[in-house]
Amino acid sequence: MSDNGSAHRRTFLKTSAVAAAAGLAGCSGLGSTGGDGDSGSDPLMTDASEFDAAEPEWEDHNYRSKPLIDEGFERGGQSDLESMGDREVDEVPHGQPVRETPDDESEWLDPDTLIFTESPSEDVQGRYEEDFQAVFDRVEEETGKSVEYNKVDSYAASVEAMRSERAHIANFSTGTTCFAVNLCGAVPFAAGIGPDGSFGYRLFATTRADAGDVQSVEDFADDDVKIAHAEPASNSGHQAPSALFDQYFDVTAGEDYEINFSGGHSQTTRGIAAGDYDAGPICSTCFKDTVEGDSSLSFDDFKVVWASAPFPNGPIAYRYNLHPDIQEGIRAAWLDSNFADTAYAERTGYNEYVPIEYRRHWYDIMVIQRYNGVEYTQSALGE
Repeated sequence: MSDNGSAHRRTFLKTSAVAAAAGLAGCSGLGSTGGDGDSGSDPLMTDASEFDAAEPEWEDHNYRSKPLIDEGFERGGQSDLESMGDREVDEVPHGQPVRETPDDESEWLDPDTLIFTESPSEDVQGRYEEDFQAVFDRVEEETGKSVEYNKVDSYAASVEAMRSERAHIANFSTGTTCFAVNLCGAVPFAAGIGPDGSFGYRLFATTRADAGDVQSVEDFADDDVKIAHAEPASNSGHQAPSALFDQYFDVTAGEDYEINFSGGHSQTTRGIAAGDYDAGPICSTCFKDTVEGDSSLSFDDFKVVWASAPFPNGPIAYRYNLHPDIQEGIRAAWLDSNFADTAYAERTGYNEYVPIEYRRHWYDIMVIQRYNGVEYTQSALGE
């Protein structure tokens, strides 16, 4: 990329809503080392008691990941959700808008069984069929249709399943949602929130706690630092850092450092811990799930050198040409239910779902993907 190209792309991002929504939260200026530190090799390492979720001051501090998780910093709040939904957006900034239900009834799908698919998710990983039983019961109650679970192992496979009508409902990852809208007629309609109003997830720029030579995203550009990204379509694992690292740190993925695709957020997390990678951008909630689910890992083993503002978590979506009565039932199953005290709520952390609108809630994601020059094709999504 030429210098002129870099300047043009940075100007574009600065003039978009993403500059405010995903900027350097709590930064105070360059040059200070800050904190009394708990690592002799990293003068920016700051004691856990000094972590302030409202003003992390990333340019002055590094933190072990434990205080961030203890404070629930891996998610945003109700105010973040409301500000996304209140935006005035007349047109989608990249790609096509959500497709309308066809007027021609002969184009409506009315399957005997509704197929639900779930790909690796930006917000929660490793869910199983039994975790969804409470939701599937509600779908059957509202639509009269039984539900079959079909888990796929990649972002691309989840989109292809809905495109080929082998899936009618899906829980897409955040970054994959734009591909799903453009390639398979997905209609995102709901996102989960926790009982405390927590919402979404962040990008954690992560390294090992003992990596004294990695104190900022700027250090990702060091030739001796091996960086992992998750997958090409992943928002926090590839698309967002490709835009935001370039915008705020003048570090261009693929130019200032080689991108090593790990295959997912869990793989990035484990790879950093094992020394296969030195650092990488990781979805905060996936990071939390991975560490909590692996007894060999500890939050004290990891250091966060920067975190983004919250992104929306992966939505529930259905295919645009499902029979309107089925669409209505699917919406009611998620939006008119309280899943407290179910395995689903325990596994996901979501007691309820709230309505979302693609052009508003996904505005920042589309801007990031436009900034990166993403084309909504199957080949761009990956195999």
